[in-house]
Amino acid sequence: MQLNAAPGTPSRGDDRLLLEVEDLHKSFGSLEVLKGISLRVRTGEVIILIGPSGSGKSTLLRCINRLEEPTRGRIRVAGTDITARGVDLNRVRKDIGMVFQAFNLYPHLTALGNVTLALRKVLGMSRPEAEARGRRILERVGLADKAGGYPTELSGGQQQRVAIARALALEPKLMLFDEPTSALDPELVGGVLRAMRDLRDEGMTMVVVTHEMSFARDAGDRVLFMDGGEILEEGPPSTIFRSPAHQRTREFLQRVLHV
Repeated sequence: MQLNAAPGTPSRGDDRLLLEVEDLHKSFGSLEVLKGISLRVRTGEVIILIGPSGSGKSTLLRCINRLEEPTRGRIRVAGTDITARGVDLNRVRKDIGMVFQAFNLYPHLTALGNVTLALRKVLGMSRPEAEARGRRILERVGLADKAGGYPTELSGGQQQRVAIARALALEPKLMLFDEPTSALDPELVGGVLRAMRDLRDEGMTMVVVTHEMSFARDAGDRVLFMDGGEILEEGPPSTIFRSPAHQRTREFLQRVLHV
């Protein structure tokens, strides 16, 4: 199934394709988790993936940055076939930032230390250069005053924003978010979503798996509904939330929105 923006759908994305997923399959033994996913994302677009647990959303993200090896299919990022034999995955992953449900911060490092580690180890920056960039990125996510704080001294929402800053530090072209607010107390969700909205306003290309339907409504350019390893429906948020065409989409939204 090849999915593109619906005709006449306004989008902030430009005409350059940043991400192309073509007939992607992923199996774990006899369990087929992804069943021929095709997706195109233009530079600057925010794509929201929704659907029930076990529908393949997280597996799709993990295949896009090659944390999982696709069974078959092709993925291109900025024109590079990242599924090609011999591709330099370390270089590829510099272009793809990923934020997980768990924060995965190093407890012995400060917020600034967590953000700058990859800058020094992967990019070979000097400590002063890395720290200067790290402080700019922390300021960008509203944590300039927490640079010296250790993870145990930060709230869950602050830790997740540090994780976002860490992913941004390598200046990726594409950001993947795998339910970034699911492990947070409800009162801490807002700060993380504000940081993500700011990224959207700055033109960052994002693919976001989330159960935050208000964020999907007002921050997404397109919403894709997944179930059973397939994309069953896609369209602008106004269409998906007001008049979904697929029965499974309607059932899912009725359940999560309690309507």
